[in-house]
Amino acid sequence: MPQFKVDQLIGANFAFQHYAFERVAEILRGFGFKEIELWGIAPHLDLFHATDEHVRSVREILAQNGLTVWCFTPEQVIYPINIASGDGEYRRDSVKRFCRAADICAELGARYLFLTSGRGYEHDPPREAWARSAQSLAEIAAHASSLGVRCLLEPLQRVETNVVTNAAGLREMLDQIGADTMDVVLDTVGMATAGDTVADYVRLFGPRLAHVQIVDGLPAGHLVWGDGKLPIGQYLDHLAASGYRGKLTFEPFGNGSYALDPVAAWTRNLKAIEPHLTRAPTAA
Repeated sequence: MPQFKVDQLIGANFAFQHYAFERVAEILRGFGFKEIELWGIAPHLDLFHATDEHVRSVREILAQNGLTVWCFTPEQVIYPINIASGDGEYRRDSVKRFCRAADICAELGARYLFLTSGRGYEHDPPREAWARSAQSLAEIAAHASSLGVRCLLEPLQRVETNVVTNAAGLREMLDQIGADTMDVVLDTVGMATAGDTVADYVRLFGPRLAHVQIVDGLPAGHLVWGDGKLPIGQYLDHLAASGYRGKLTFEPFGNGSYALDPVAAWTRNLKAIEPHLTRAPTAA
């Protein structure tokens, strides 16, 4: 079967939220990573405390450990940020914070700003939240583009959003926004819970599929590979066979216990993916 190049696999600070960022960077360097997805969580780099000084500190820590940022992923589900909110002030503040996130991407040299669609009130017609989300996403993408930063958009599970919840909805949102600087994310749990397939993502998005988060589930759960029942190996085989050349990383959340020993969680994931990797790097 086709394999992924080793440099397609990148690190992330998922599950490391109870570690100082200096220590996280050292651990990721020790795993052999050169590139990471940077989860914008407190205390590492969240959008409520991201002063210029803090951003400079993170940039210096990354440089000291030979790490670069593929994408900056501000926390936008468990934090009070919602770009589709029916509360106008709340929505405008959320958009403002994501424009600031694009500034941070530029300062860190990140290629991508990671976005989701937000959510509307459950008692309102879904298309109202959809319209607000589309407007917000377009505004954020335009600001990011002015800085030379691209965006990634990920569907979420229905319990997380009532806007973009599957691949078809993601395709519709991309078409409505019309931003050619916005690519897409495949999350294996989100894909499974939506009833989508790797083939759907490849067919709908082609080269605009740029980032894959590998997580096991039941089908939900965001588990370490092997703690769930999803056919992760088959997903990766299909993805490799399609010629996918974007990035891959892990997003272990679980019930919070992975954060007690994130090194063990990541070590298990890295062992599981090893047969799917070739050591030859991708062409520049």
